[in-house]
Amino acid sequence: MAPRINKDTRLCISLSGRPSNIGTRFHNYLYDELGLDYVYKAFAPTDIEAAVTGIRGLGIRGAGVSMPFKEKVIPLVDVMHESARAIDSVNTIVNEEGVLHAYNTDFQAVLDLLRDHGVDPALSVAVAGSGGMAKAVVAAVREHGFTDVTVIARNEAAGTALADRYGYVWRADLGDSSPAVLINATPIGMAGGPEADALPFPSAAVEAATVVFDVVAMPPETPLIRAGRAHGHTVITGAEVIALQAALQFALYTGVTPTPDQVRRASEFSRS
Repeated sequence: MAPRINKDTRLCISLSGRPSNIGTRFHNYLYDELGLDYVYKAFAPTDIEAAVTGIRGLGIRGAGVSMPFKEKVIPLVDVMHESARAIDSVNTIVNEEGVLHAYNTDFQAVLDLLRDHGVDPALSVAVAGSGGMAKAVVAAVREHGFTDVTVIARNEAAGTALADRYGYVWRADLGDSSPAVLINATPIGMAGGPEADALPFPSAAVEAATVVFDVVAMPPETPLIRAGRAHGHTVITGAEVIALQAALQFALYTGVTPTPDQVRRASEFSRS
């Protein structure tokens, strides 16, 4: 059991537009199990610049960064590491004695899940979204070897820029096409959001797919995941993404790499 909170306890936080208990429970579970003098707390900042200034000023050890702040924090940090710089998106800040280092662990988590689930890179893919998480997803899709990929985004400028960066195509909507792999990297389906009950793709496309992947972690069973299961598809959930990326963050914050079994148990606890 970790010591009680004291003057030397190190604080890690998350910055999210719609924070959940998943990351908080995940990190604190592992701090307790490993006897680390850390504590983790979630925040929904109304002023992201002030929040990041607080990380430096208060000596906060690290911060997970979620939508809609993954790109907004870029001008506020000091060092952009390759994982963040390559896709212009940050999901992790580590404070090294007042110098703020930025990383992106989403990319590796998405790539690992595509590999672990044996998703064939010869399949056609549609990725919904053009923000920070979508950048990580599209980069992972490219790294996995997919070539037939469409970026679906309402924002033409952002969608086109993301698609062009990897040699893919942009469309404002899916239309009548039916890609085999559907990946949602938007807030559609997120609990508490304005489109919590919506599907990010047409129902006919979901039915015709063979793999559905939703990066939204709350709820664990989003409308897209429920529909994918109902049709017997391979499903990859946001809960899986958040567990893997959180384990990578945990190691950056603490210098301790949890075992796969510890990650599994922390993930189960975080969603209990």
